[in-house]
Amino acid sequence: METGEGRPGLAATLQALNGALGRPAGLWLKESGARNLRHRDFLAPRAALSAAFPEGQVPAEVVEAVTSLGGPGVLPVRGCWQTPAGLSVQLRRPEAFRRLLGPPPGPCPAEAAPAGRVVLHCPALRGAPALPPRHLRALLLTDHLAQLLRAQGVGVHLVPALAEEGSQEVLRQLRIDWPSGGSVLPDAVSALKQALRRCPCATAYEQEPGRAALPNDVVCKVHLKSFVEQQGLVGYDPNLDVLLVTEGKLRSLAELQQAVLQCMVSNPAGGQGGCCCSIVHVVNCEEEFQQQQLDLLWRILDPGTHTALQKHLVCGPVKVMNPSSPIGAEQYIQLRKHQMYEASVMKYGELAQDEAWTEVIDTLTVAAIRFEMLSTAHRSQITLDLEDSSISTKGTKSGAFVMYNCARLATLFDTYQRAVERGTYPPLPPASELNYSCLREEGEWLLLFNYLLPFPEVLEQAAQLPAPTKGIRITANTETVCKFLIQLSMDFSSYYNRVHVLGEPFPHLFDQMFARLQLLGAVRDVFHSALATLHLPPLSQI
Repeated sequence: METGEGRPGLAATLQALNGALGRPAGLWLKESGARNLRHRDFLAPRAALSAAFPEGQVPAEVVEAVTSLGGPGVLPVRGCWQTPAGLSVQLRRPEAFRRLLGPPPGPCPAEAAPAGRVVLHCPALRGAPALPPRHLRALLLTDHLAQLLRAQGVGVHLVPALAEEGSQEVLRQLRIDWPSGGSVLPDAVSALKQALRRCPCATAYEQEPGRAALPNDVVCKVHLKSFVEQQGLVGYDPNLDVLLVTEGKLRSLAELQQAVLQCMVSNPAGGQGGCCCSIVHVVNCEEEFQQQQLDLLWRILDPGTHTALQKHLVCGPVKVMNPSSPIGAEQYIQLRKHQMYEASVMKYGELAQDEAWTEVIDTLTVAAIRFEMLSTAHRSQITLDLEDSSISTKGTKSGAFVMYNCARLATLFDTYQRAVERGTYPPLPPASELNYSCLREEGEWLLLFNYLLPFPEVLEQAAQLPAPTKGIRITANTETVCKFLIQLSMDFSSYYNRVHVLGEPFPHLFDQMFARLQLLGAVRDVFHSALATLHLPPLSQI
């Protein structure tokens, strides 16, 4: 029996289902396909049951325990039965709709203190302001990861601060909010030079006759290989050997040190577990070697917990198809913008040439670029096709398709509001007064069960950074939100094309219309929250 209410969660429900079987391990699978959801919502597969129970037969008292599940965060169970596929569970769907779409069960919790601190370092911004596509990928990924972490209550410090005007303009066009200005204190660089003089791994560098001239700002050379061997470090490139330390490298380290210091000042308790802030270098695979050099130099000059916890999130290569010449971020943005404008004119005619569409096309362009760069796992290669045929206002895998469906929701609610003002429909009643048993369409349960229910956990999963382990590379699920939005758009589009939400203004049809509007209002909120992690504002029209 239920002991209380709360917003249902997928993790809490799965934990309760596993507990009812007396097994801590995950035996249950959540169904997601429309075909299986017609018959069940969760399944404990037959093979897993055979390993847990004699001949796979679940005792009647265990089935009863599953049927009686309830409690805060647990979805209510309608029935549980054994089938050839395994143990099937179907939920009390009207009750699930009510608990997910109804009013919050209690007052909003007070704002919690930051759940730890992270320094995100994007070395790509230290390069040329032109920003080639591989650097743009690392930058967009860093920006998205920062937004995801902030949504989970994590304090984020972004490094390096921008200095180049050219880079600032590119970031403005892409709606990237990045710190600018600021300067590294000379005292911080001097302190690192003092540490170098005391370092047994460092020796003076002398120009050898016949060798090519080196930069004037070389300070000394440091033997990285011997340090790696002495410390027993793993995960570093075996070809790391001698590093020429320059003033530029020391300034980069000093800026990272300043960011760590800001972390400690703003979070003196050290966050969760009393540890200092984490440091994540987001770097393209082509610059990974150089970042490992900087990582080791920092460990040598500033031994401590924070430098020992450095991690590297490495992006795969970006292959550009059909380039007439090397392309930078500015040219790439302008190319996609022109293609989006042409595609919009082809679809909407002269409407797309109106000045009001300038902001729409700018947003669609940024959406196209962000989804192009972020919907692939960060370890994998991305291929950019620069031909006109590769961009579309409605391709189901594109950011523009997501924005289009978000705009359809805005149009729906605008149409409804205007109809209310004309007296055609009554206003939407409070959520607690709605009849959720009217939501019987297959697509309605699909939207709730596959998207509204797991959305908080989707954001949490996307923001997870692995705990410190041996090695320096980490993997993050940075593609999760884009893939979630694309799939949500496809299922919402299918439902919206099939179902007439705003029907004839007859009183006997209002209950169903109100319940559907409440559901789609929640879908709209999910769109907006997910797009916010990509710095994409929702569009009211396309």
